[in-house]
Amino acid sequence: MTVPNSIRMPRPLGVVLILAPLAAAAVQLVAFWPGIMIWDAIRQYRQSLSGRYDDWHPPAMNWLWRQLLVFGNGPAPMLVLQALLYWGGFALLAGAAWREGRRWMAAAILACALLPIPFVLTGAVLKDSLMAGALLFAAGLIAWAREDRWTLRIVAILLLLAAATLRFNALPACLPLLVVALPRAWRRTWPRWALTTILAALPLVLAMPLANRMLDAQRSGVELSLIIYDLGGIGRYAHVDAFPRVAVADPVAVNAHCYKPVSWDAYAWWGPDPCPIGFTNLQPAFAASHRNPYDVWAQAVAGHPIAYAKHRLAHFNDNSRFLVRDGDLPTLTWQTDPNPWNFALAPSALRDGLASIATAAGDSPLGWPICWLALGLGVLGLALSPSTPCRPGGEGECCATRSLALPLALSAWLYGMSYLPLSVASEVRYHFWTMSGIALAAVMVFADARAMSKNRLAVALTPLLIVIILCFVARS
Repeated sequence: MTVPNSIRMPRPLGVVLILAPLAAAAVQLVAFWPGIMIWDAIRQYRQSLSGRYDDWHPPAMNWLWRQLLVFGNGPAPMLVLQALLYWGGFALLAGAAWREGRRWMAAAILACALLPIPFVLTGAVLKDSLMAGALLFAAGLIAWAREDRWTLRIVAILLLLAAATLRFNALPACLPLLVVALPRAWRRTWPRWALTTILAALPLVLAMPLANRMLDAQRSGVELSLIIYDLGGIGRYAHVDAFPRVAVADPVAVNAHCYKPVSWDAYAWWGPDPCPIGFTNLQPAFAASHRNPYDVWAQAVAGHPIAYAKHRLAHFNDNSRFLVRDGDLPTLTWQTDPNPWNFALAPSALRDGLASIATAAGDSPLGWPICWLALGLGVLGLALSPSTPCRPGGEGECCATRSLALPLALSAWLYGMSYLPLSVASEVRYHFWTMSGIALAAVMVFADARAMSKNRLAVALTPLLIVIILCFVARS
């Protein structure tokens, strides 16, 4: 069988593309073995050992961890799974690009796997890392799947449904990829596309509650964290008491002291100085008031929409690391928190070196989610443009990977923007998928840059340029 010239592998580049990811994956596993466990993962591991779950963290992940115990105790099995999904996804996407004769796109896709923050976050056992890995692997399977070959598409759909059980705001991340995994005929016209999108959203919305019910997860009141934080923000900016009645002399003044745009942690029970108006007091206060917490929230938002908007914008500014100073925000974690099983990472010069690289990236546009969102906006514009060489449903050798640019960009961008109304903290790990997904979409779109006018490229990059300038001005 003769290999066409368009896809014949230049030996040096081919060897690099095979060996480099293997070497990078080995470095990742060695540096972070047996896996970083912060407080979230410690709580999840405890439940995986007992087989009794609550819904504060995704019970589906706790159940999966329990199944992985057959391979060993601790975080190591989950670390290996995350690495396999992460590198497997990038390898599938790069392989699909290579199959189409797009050798430099394949190399650029693998380079995206070396982005410092996603690279480091894969070494921590987190629902964010597991979800991003599942999305990456699903995207890779979709890129490889022929229209008439359903096996890979079915596996990709199952992975997307599994990813939807890992975060309550996973819908915008999973939906664009699920739609493109379905038959092309289902989305050939706008009415078909709209109906397919609605129908695809239903199982994604139901995935987490059904998983929680199947695993008999106890209600923890986790949904109150967002409600409490929003009520605190409304109270802070409207100068009112938006909470149900608690035994505090001056709730307006107390709340003004407790509220911070960076996160809701002051209202939680784990901080060094928990707010007197906090989760442990408000959970029984809501029950005593005989009012649905969502009704209280809706009434407060409707009564003080400007205060709510100020609160949400102030928090998203911190969450996306926009007009801030990096030193005022949470940093990446490099060690396992104290735990009853004494799991820990051994001292490592390799990890220290990676920490230096990731810290420098975190203090640059590479680590500012707002820059990725701005880039994603430009990428979406190019991917939607009628003059773009390859579009979803089009024909031609580039379309298997190139047609993924739009759903990848839409998935990553919508997921990042979902933290505008839904976030309670400002950790960069929440934007793992935003960074990786938009980086991949950008590679796929800009691979056709030579066929685009300079004006179109300039317009697409303008949001990113403006945001970078504003970020540096705010930090100066």
